[in-house]
Amino acid sequence: QVQLVESGGGLVQAGGSLRLSCAASRNIFSFNVMGWYRQAPGKQRELVATITSGSSTNYADSVKGRFTISRDNTKRTVYLQMNSLKPEDTAVYYCNALMVTIGYWGQGTQVTVSS
Repeated sequence: QVQLVESGGGLVQAGGSLRLSCAASRNIFSFNVMGWYRQAPGKQRELVATITSGSSTNYADSVKGRFTISRDNTKRTVYLQMNSLKPEDTAVYYCNALMVTIGYWGQGTQVTVSS
């Protein structure tokens, strides 16, 4: 069983920064793609950013230029650096790991951006 544990969420003012971490219970080379998703109240879960095992990245248009996804294979951890945060970034952020056709989710971490 794979476990993903997110951390780093919190309350921040607009324009501020946070760094989310997602620690995996196994070597992250096992995963084809890892990523961050978010879900705001009353909205569907949406993609934020992904990174492949080869470190190719992809971002939602709404976060391009502000967020950066990265990985540290030695620490089995994926990060999401979030800068220039906006109130509309407020959501629960979830880590996802895809191993072939099987997807795993973390429990989520709350990010709240005040105006």
